[in-house]
Amino acid sequence: MDNYKRTNKTVLARGVKHLAAAVATATLGPVVVYNAFMNKDHDWFLFVLIIGVIIMLCSIFLIFRGIKLMLDSFFKN
Repeated sequence: MDNYKRTNKTVLARGVKHLAAAVATATLGPVVVYNAFMNKDHDWFLFVLIIGVIIMLCSIFLIFRGIKLMLDSFFKN
């Protein structure tokens, strides 16, 4: 009975934290991009648009990283 694999709870917690941050950035990124497109005539349009796209790319990275960490906690030794 002792040779069953156990879930690494510290790695699982890190994966959940990454996914929680991904949820936050997944909602913030489109809001920033939407606000940039609502103010196309403003001088800071391009800067705000680039920041919004970077936030959305960060969200995609955090989603993949969080899922990878969770799977590692389940299936690795």
